[in-house]
Amino acid sequence: MSASTASARLAELGIELPGVAAPVASYIPAIRTGSHVYTSGQLPFVDGALPATGKVGGEVGPEEAKQYARTAMLNALAAVHDLVGIDAVTRVVKATGFVASAEGFNAQPAVINGASELLGEVFGEAGAHARSAVGVAELPLGAPVEVELIVEVS
Repeated sequence: MSASTASARLAELGIELPGVAAPVASYIPAIRTGSHVYTSGQLPFVDGALPATGKVGGEVGPEEAKQYARTAMLNALAAVHDLVGIDAVTRVVKATGFVASAEGFNAQPAVINGASELLGEVFGEAGAHARSAVGVAELPLGAPVEVELIVEVS
């Protein structure tokens, strides 16, 4: 990647950050403490709506869910950008992904790769991060995936 800032990399990739998703309960999308920004769990909203509902390995296929994880991470990046500006990010610290999983589905890491791969595309080496990929019974509004993000900022 020839661009040196996250906003330039996003432009190179043809990615436009969405508006910040409106909270669905009593919380704020992101908060800064010291040199870190923590996002609330972000669902794969597109224009204020979920593109799909259901469990991965059931109503939602794993490859489709991987794309939803990417979309959810775009929403997390939008929350960071709204708070401090995307170019303030110096390091991605941790991503946590939750996958609403049908019984017997155990490929949560492959689904959450959609979110992790996006971070690598946008931040390069600074996008390498610690991660958890967790299978859960249900997510808010029937979403198939949800992600959280912790970044270090300048």
